[in-house]
Amino acid sequence: MNWLANLAQQRTPWVLLALTAFTFEAVALFFQYQMGLEPCIMCIYQRTAMLGLLIAGIIGAINPTNMVIRVTALLSWAIASVWGYFIARQHIEMQTTTDPFAFSCEFEPNFPVPLHEWIPQFFAATGDCGNIDWQFAGLSMPAWMEVIFGAFTLVLISVVASRLIIKKSL
Repeated sequence: MNWLANLAQQRTPWVLLALTAFTFEAVALFFQYQMGLEPCIMCIYQRTAMLGLLIAGIIGAINPTNMVIRVTALLSWAIASVWGYFIARQHIEMQTTTDPFAFSCEFEPNFPVPLHEWIPQFFAATGDCGNIDWQFAGLSMPAWMEVIFGAFTLVLISVVASRLIIKKSL
């Protein structure tokens, strides 16, 4: 339990978080540009949540022994992984609903700044949210993203909970 509780104070786990998120971003770009799978608005939001995990990993790797930086990184991780999970969940509902009027898929991301205009290669949504263009082991892309974001969230909860348990027992 001590090992798990002390993970957030080490640089290697934060670098691993950043590298994992970076790998998922690279895979998303491979699916888009090599396999021709056009991302929808929900895909772009999930891509943005994964970018949040990448940023959380970078923040945490800067100085994991500094409490302010560590807490900032943990909060960023929490926001990105939970938000990504709920976006993926909503995307699954869009794909599996039988009511065509239950959901509408926007055409432009609702970001505070026009990222889809500044970096269209990464943030432009050109696909349809209701299409299931790819599956692996019976799960669609958003279903896999739900699993991935759920795993990131569970790891975060495990690290934070173990840290709180260790602190209480001291």
